[in-house]
Amino acid sequence: MQFNKLTSEEEKVILHKGTEAPWSGEYNQFHKKGTYVCRQCEMPLYRSEDKFDAHCGWPGFDDEISGAVQRSTDADGSRTEIICARCGGHLGHVFEGEQLTSKDTRHCVNSISLKFIPDES
Repeated sequence: MQFNKLTSEEEKVILHKGTEAPWSGEYNQFHKKGTYVCRQCEMPLYRSEDKFDAHCGWPGFDDEISGAVQRSTDADGSRTEIICARCGGHLGHVFEGEQLTSKDTRHCVNSISLKFIPDES
């Protein structure tokens, strides 16, 4: 499988499980219709209908495309990491029980881990 070439900043987050600074990502306050794919392998991960303003500094989604995102316990043991199911690239973390949406789930995703594909008009 061939992956997209990543910048050093993208590698820091996607390959080395870093975190971009809050409020800095291009998709935090972004509201266009389309699909968010993995920046490294272009696997479709999230739909714009599932994005919501989580007021946390990173894009928030309350659902993923079925089979696209895997969950595992973070190295610190206190959070649940989310990664791309195809390439294993780090996306961010998922939180449950916050009651921010009816699905009671928040995928807190680094914008730098995503690429946006607009819906065709």
